[in-house]
Amino acid sequence: MTTSVIRVRDLSTRFGETWIHRELNLDIQRGELVSLVGGSGSGKTTLLRMAIGLLLPSSGSIELFGEPLFGGGIARERTLRQRFGVLFQQGALFSAFSVFDNIAFPLRELQRYDEATIRDLVMLKLSLVELLPHHAKLMPAELSGGMVKRVALARALALDPELLLLDEPTAGLDPDRSDSFVRLIRMLGEELGLTVMLVTHDLDTLAALSTRVAVLADQRILAYGTIEEVMDID
Repeated sequence: MTTSVIRVRDLSTRFGETWIHRELNLDIQRGELVSLVGGSGSGKTTLLRMAIGLLLPSSGSIELFGEPLFGGGIARERTLRQRFGVLFQQGALFSAFSVFDNIAFPLRELQRYDEATIRDLVMLKLSLVELLPHHAKLMPAELSGGMVKRVALARALALDPELLLLDEPTAGLDPDRSDSFVRLIRMLGEELGLTVMLVTHDLDTLAALSTRVAVLADQRILAYGTIEEVMDID
């Protein structure tokens, strides 16, 4: 029996009197690139934030790699969360840190590596996202929108995750930079064997990246399948 990388069961979410999700179920298998789509307010980003432990559901469960996301102590949760990386919509870089220090941040937090090793790892991640060594010295304010996305992606990959979660990865990019970034994500997904869950409203990104699409509507997953299967649903 294959263990789902992400397994959501009977998840319900309520903020005050407003229900966002009701008994939502979702399974994402290893190696898949799954896009979450739906109208504004359908709960896409809320679901992604729950999958990384930033929000707690009102009821139901979330498992990553066959383990519950919550519970079992801080050490167990921390170890589990080292297995995924996150790219937030606006990059969420630390404005007071250089590119180098942004990428090095999760490596330093682990307290496993000396600075020489961290430097080598940071430079490796920079090269993975097609940036050059001299970019490491730049500050976030000196970066273009496309470079911010690439640095944020390098940081998300710093701990060699198995799972990558992306919130609107091409938002704010012009068509050429968007296409280039999508190609990079697809290439890295294949080369690193990543499982990817992303929130997107961009049809080109959806078509270029997704192996399956989950449509959120009416507080649940209304349709789930390949793009062709979802488009054939009446």
